[in-house]
Amino acid sequence: QVQLVESGGGLVQTGDSLRLSCAASGRTFSSSAMGWFRQGPGKEREFVAAVNWSGTSTYYADSVKGRFTISRDNAKKTGYLQMNSLKPEDTAVYYCAVAPTTRGLVGGTADYWGQGTQVTVSS
Repeated sequence: QVQLVESGGGLVQTGDSLRLSCAASGRTFSSSAMGWFRQGPGKEREFVAAVNWSGTSTYYADSVKGRFTISRDNAKKTGYLQMNSLKPEDTAVYYCAVAPTTRGLVGGTADYWGQGTQVTVSS
């Protein structure tokens, strides 16, 4: 079993930055792909970013490419999402997720999900 706990969300203004963290427990994190999803008010959950087990391959939704950076530290069993140049459209609950491959995450599937952390971007 894998448990994921997100942190780092908060209330910021347009143009600000936030760094989300995803702390993992369990034995499979370091050999699995991890990613981030978000769900805004009245919207479906959408894929944001993913990284493979070694951190050598990353994938981003077009809406965040160039602004967000996904990374991981397997020694700390922690994943990160650095969010820069935040916009009101980024307001959502952000979820960390783990899957066998990045292909699954990009397709919207995951084996484990965190509880989410709220990111609110005001104008």
